[in-house]
Amino acid sequence: MKLTKLIIIAAFAGVSMLSPLGSASAQSVLNPPRIVATEESRVAAFRVVQLVGGLNHPWALAFLPDGGVLITERPGRLLRYADGEVKEITGLPRISSTGQGGLLDLVLHPDYRDNGWIYFSYSGRYGLGLGTTVGRGRLAGDRLVDVQEIFRMNKPSAGGIHFGSRLAFGADGKLYVTIGERGSRDRAQDTGDHAGSVVRLNDDGTVPADNPFTGQDGALDEIWSYGHRNAQGMALNPATGEIWLHEHGPQGGDEINILRRGANYGWPLVSYGGEYGSGRPVGEGTAKPGVEEPLLHWTPSIAPSGMAFSTGSAFPGWEGDLFAGALAGRHLRRVDLEGSRVVGQEALLQGVVGRIRDVRQGPDGLLYLVTDEDNGGLYRVEPM
Repeated sequence: MKLTKLIIIAAFAGVSMLSPLGSASAQSVLNPPRIVATEESRVAAFRVVQLVGGLNHPWALAFLPDGGVLITERPGRLLRYADGEVKEITGLPRISSTGQGGLLDLVLHPDYRDNGWIYFSYSGRYGLGLGTTVGRGRLAGDRLVDVQEIFRMNKPSAGGIHFGSRLAFGADGKLYVTIGERGSRDRAQDTGDHAGSVVRLNDDGTVPADNPFTGQDGALDEIWSYGHRNAQGMALNPATGEIWLHEHGPQGGDEINILRRGANYGWPLVSYGGEYGSGRPVGEGTAKPGVEEPLLHWTPSIAPSGMAFSTGSAFPGWEGDLFAGALAGRHLRRVDLEGSRVVGQEALLQGVVGRIRDVRQGPDGLLYLVTDEDNGGLYRVEPM
């Protein structure tokens, strides 16, 4: 069915400008929120409203039980949006914002109400280079306290690409972390190297005894799966309890996969994408025995980032579907699912809000987006 779209650009009303913090631009809090667009998907009519503008390359968001929203900005700031205000949260560790690196993902502990732990990933400088790092801390007013580094990848390297860095707690209560191969593709097939893997940790950063490579010579205990290029979307599927993730291919070949214990996801042995420039196939083709086959691949690439499953009654036509931001395509991609089977797709908000870096479902059952721009924003998707 052809998508119909009506774009509505409303004037700013009651805009409160906050003072710039450091070198980043000021945040604009919109009271009331600005209606950006109304649109119809195949099964739902909705509108998107902007809650905050003026963000400096926001990367992730998370919802606090008191109704506040935490937002990371890649240059290295943590913000809280609540009650029509944006405030900076201080107390972060030293973060090296280089290229694609900086302050990246954010997730609350499943028992946050009891223990207060907030987990965040970032590019840290140590050894002779940069590496994906995970920390945690607790909120005390507008400051993080009890800050701890609980994980860093074992081989930091030069360059500012492919940090991965999505975080998710599984149904097993363990913390899963995606780590990109840092632009050095062969590292993804080395289980003695964290690059190109998903690691699985206890909530304090220690290693679960049932990880697949625990105690194996030449392999790292933390690794859960390997052969990943640069996964920037990961979420728990509430219907199945499985963790799903998507990752960037090269020139095409973006993938959606279900995360499995000890599995090899193929990079760079196989890929549906091609080499940059020439377009020649990567590795040995698109499939190989012993390598997980993706549920879905996108060629040409949409450059997916962020992932959420829609549940509940807010959007009945979207229940159980997967949503991902599309950086290259500048849209929100809906993947229509029947269980774990892909039965359709559609592109929403094409070119409307910009490069969607993260998408999450809020406690209210609505979808929230942040856009990775110099003048990025926080948006809410609402039914009409």
